[in-house]
Amino acid sequence: MTAVATEPRNSRHSDSLAGAHVNFARVLRSEWIKLTTLRSTPWTVAVTIVLMVLISLGMAWGMSQSAALVESGELPPEAAADMADPTAGAFAASFGYSFGQIVVIVLGVLIISGEYATGQIKSSIAAVPHRWPLLAAKGVIVALVALVTGAVGVALAYLVTTPMLEPHGMAADLGDPDHLRILLGAPLYLAVIALLALGVGALLRHAAAAISAVLGLILVLPILPQFITLDWLQDIAPYFPSTAGERIMGADTGQEVLTPWEGLGVLGLFVAAVWIVAIVLLRRRDA
Repeated sequence: MTAVATEPRNSRHSDSLAGAHVNFARVLRSEWIKLTTLRSTPWTVAVTIVLMVLISLGMAWGMSQSAALVESGELPPEAAADMADPTAGAFAASFGYSFGQIVVIVLGVLIISGEYATGQIKSSIAAVPHRWPLLAAKGVIVALVALVTGAVGVALAYLVTTPMLEPHGMAADLGDPDHLRILLGAPLYLAVIALLALGVGALLRHAAAAISAVLGLILVLPILPQFITLDWLQDIAPYFPSTAGERIMGADTGQEVLTPWEGLGVLGLFVAAVWIVAIVLLRRRDA
């Protein structure tokens, strides 16, 4: 009797995976399924939208109350400085981004660091040998979620803040290019911040370290010039990632160092630099 040589099952399976044609669309679909099958994802998005609206509502309420007191003569005109800012209503409607950015930072980091924590990254890399399409697909997904979440939050905030601010002439005007830039800029900013968080997460591979690093970069770094008055620090402060990126939601008076779109571009360049390093290390390091 002759022995029949049988190939190990795992070997056949590995060969089939290696021979499978993995294109970007498949990787993208896989990453979408990973994110959307988590029970926490829809709840996180929904709570973020609600809180974005509530934050904008609170800001609009404070502005309307100050304006009403000024109009009644109970407060001097300078007490409602917002009334002199033609973009105040648009900024109020988009102000929920201040909370939204924290959520998308956490989401951006966890979408990659979570795989390292569970060891799932090994199977992901085995399925996508070139590795960079894996990170790119995660980037598309997390940016899309951040963009849609921000857009819905700002749209709803606009609807609820307009009745409060319109009687005082401070409501956002969709026909005004500056107002429209601010309203659309908030979701764009959140999408870019999500990409930054994903890039840092890929670099550090540890959730707590990456989240702390991005929060420090976005929330702590911009306030340092208020306490450290070194000339060189004051000179580079407008180019800090979040300071520059937030210009997309600021007034364009022509007196700022960066225009709104230049500011978003600076943030984008910073994200691109992080991603280049992340992709190089992803290809070279072991999972």
